Amino acid sequence: MVAKGSTAWSGWVLFGGTMLLVIGLINIFEGIIALADDKRLAWTPTNLVVVDVTGWGWTLLIAGLLMMAAGAGLLMAQTWARITAIVILAVHIVIQIAWLGAYPVWSLLMIALDTVILFALTARWSDVRESLGDYDGVEPAAAKPAEHRATPAT
Repeated sequence: MVAKGSTAWSGWVLFGGTMLLVIGLINIFEGIIALADDKRLAWTPTNLVVVDVTGWGWTLLIAGLLMMAAGAGLLMAQTWARITAIVILAVHIVIQIAWLGAYPVWSLLMIALDTVILFALTARWSDVRESLGDYDGVEPAAAKPAEHRATPAT
């Protein structure tokens, strides 16, 4: 059992935030490259395929920016970043399930990693906030001095 205020789950949240930053940066680079060279030719033994990847480039660019924002927010223990990261991870799990037939080992590894990070973002968020500090500017009720807490009317 993890003790209250433990940094074990904070490490997983920091790992998740760092991974979102790295993957977001890679997606931004891929999106810029796709937008800069938006016509691709692909040869197969029987066909020549011309693909316009402008839409894919914009998708990668926007997703990369969202991932980087959520990753930076997770490193600062922001609640909005937690919610954004949960949504991003949930969408990623669904995408990995769709790719399961093509890349089974990779997809299963990504689903497992996403599940661990989702657990860290949901089940132990209060411990993470305590160990990383409160950056939202709102003090938890337990941290307020007794004279500032609301007292019931008698």
